[in-house]
Amino acid sequence: MKLGIIGSGKIVHDFLTIANQVPGLEIGALATTARSWSVAQELQEKYQIPHIYRDNAELLADATVDTIYVAVPNSLHYELSKAAILAGKHVICEKPLVYRAQEARALKQLADERRVYLIEAITNLYLENYQALKAKLATLGPVRLVSLNYTQLSSRYAAFKAGRILPVFDPKKGGGALMDLGIYNLHLAVDLLGAPAQATYYPNLQRGTDTSGVAILHYPTTVAVLVAAKDAYADTQSYLETEKGTIIINGKLNEITSFSVQYPDGQVETHNFNQTNHRMIPEFSQFVQWFDNHQTANINAQFDHSVETLEVLEKLRPSD
Repeated sequence: MKLGIIGSGKIVHDFLTIANQVPGLEIGALATTARSWSVAQELQEKYQIPHIYRDNAELLADATVDTIYVAVPNSLHYELSKAAILAGKHVICEKPLVYRAQEARALKQLADERRVYLIEAITNLYLENYQALKAKLATLGPVRLVSLNYTQLSSRYAAFKAGRILPVFDPKKGGGALMDLGIYNLHLAVDLLGAPAQATYYPNLQRGTDTSGVAILHYPTTVAVLVAAKDAYADTQSYLETEKGTIIINGKLNEITSFSVQYPDGQVETHNFNQTNHRMIPEFSQFVQWFDNHQTANINAQFDHSVETLEVLEKLRPSD
């Protein structure tokens, strides 16, 4: 995979620290805005990126790049993914893939017509710990209660309170707790339980932004409570409660550093199956394998999951 990156924000900086640990991945180019040109130059020098561009169209015209990683504010995901697909590039788009399931389906139709791949980057689904706890959960009987919590006091919260609204807090740019952190909760809930019969979101609003909130998903025999907060601190744990025991997920739900299984007799098992020290290595390793080996069925299955998740997300967003 020869990857071109659109964006130069925090997630790109994080990704570039581990890109050389992903087998078969080569960074070919990066595009950013004129305002962030100096940042692009620094990244190019630090990570030996062959080409940097001020214009996304120049990157999309780069014939040495076969895949585009869209890592920009949420409001730009659809248009930039569409432009990349029309340029004949595979697309890896940061979460959430787009705003609406209809937009995702439109992109997929374009991608299929041009025989390129489209997938959403969502770290937790690809972690070894998640795959292991999912398998364990299947042995524990019916799931009765699910409590997923991703609370992370934002490094940009002080600026937000002072009146400086950065994209991660700007609802016009797809910001807020639900879209930024709650999406991790939602992906896990939908992957584990499917689409709920009912879904309701109760936000804490500041300056018109949900800085934290609770989503409640109702299933025939299960209730899931999903907590996301950018305006508070917590040493988070999440719980999957079943008739035969409880799985406790330790830490942030985008990296799942370990999990425990507690049984009614008091026995406790603690596991960590993650094989790398960074949450993005497993997902990009999987993308390279799937794309390079043309594993269309796996890519399509993951896309279908993304659409199902987006359909629930639409129900939760009050603006929709």
